[in-house]
Amino acid sequence: MPHPPDSLDLGAVRCAWGPYRRGERAEPQARRWLAAQLAVDEEALGLWRDARGRPHLGPAHAGLDANWSHSGERLLVALARGARVGADIEWLRPRPRAMTLARRFFTPREAALLAALPAAEAEDWFVRLWCAKEAVLKAHGHGIAFGLEKLEFTREPDGWRLHACDPALGAPGDWRLHAFTPTPGYLATLAWRPSPAADVAPGPTMAR
Repeated sequence: MPHPPDSLDLGAVRCAWGPYRRGERAEPQARRWLAAQLAVDEEALGLWRDARGRPHLGPAHAGLDANWSHSGERLLVALARGARVGADIEWLRPRPRAMTLARRFFTPREAALLAALPAAEAEDWFVRLWCAKEAVLKAHGHGIAFGLEKLEFTREPDGWRLHACDPALGAPGDWRLHAFTPTPGYLATLAWRPSPAADVAPGPTMAR
């Protein structure tokens, strides 16, 4: 992964993005960046995946969490300290079926909010909402299979705000989301919430 300016530091969460070749596995590239951030060899990451395929860092990196996403020709990798993090990046290509998907997978209130917008705006806000939902669900660990309708956002002038969710996701106020444009033609969202105190044991710091 490239170094700044193709990176972002939000304190508890850090991320970087760079070129991705379609058809290739994203994990090797993600591993390289994570190892560089932790100043360790790639093998020392102890990276493993649970039954649902979510990546986790090994016990030597207690209190740290990682996630990544790719779309089009870009890869986004995130690393968090004391938090569970989810990352999603979306290539802003035309989505003529946006409203069909919204009515099928989003809550009725979210679909109605999108339907009330002009077509061009609705497509943009649809992608923002999909990206936000996927980031939260990836942080949770079940991914979109958990159900995109199990968390509901309200639309505000500067973006979507989580205001209701399934109890398994915790309280809406636990979550922080950051949406941004990593490079022209792409939208990315990071979502994170504090890890339980038992999971935040002293561990290695992220290299500066």
